[in-house]
Amino acid sequence: MTRLVPLLVVVWLIIGVVAAGQRHYFDNAPTNCATTGTIAVTIIAGPLNYFGVNPKIADCHVDVPQPSP
Repeated sequence: MTRLVPLLVVVWLIIGVVAAGQRHYFDNAPTNCATTGTIAVTIIAGPLNYFGVNPKIADCHVDVPQPSP
């Protein structure tokens, strides 16, 4: 049983990578964090992609403090 859970996780993630590949997310290098995030959540969603889940990250704007002049 202890070997089954890691195997299922690996298979789940492989299915997610296949789904991302079928959506052509790997054709070009990610240009921003939204694209990278969409690829990541697609992989994490795994087989759910084939049941209508289409995760997308619209924006990941992060306010980074700027140094004082």
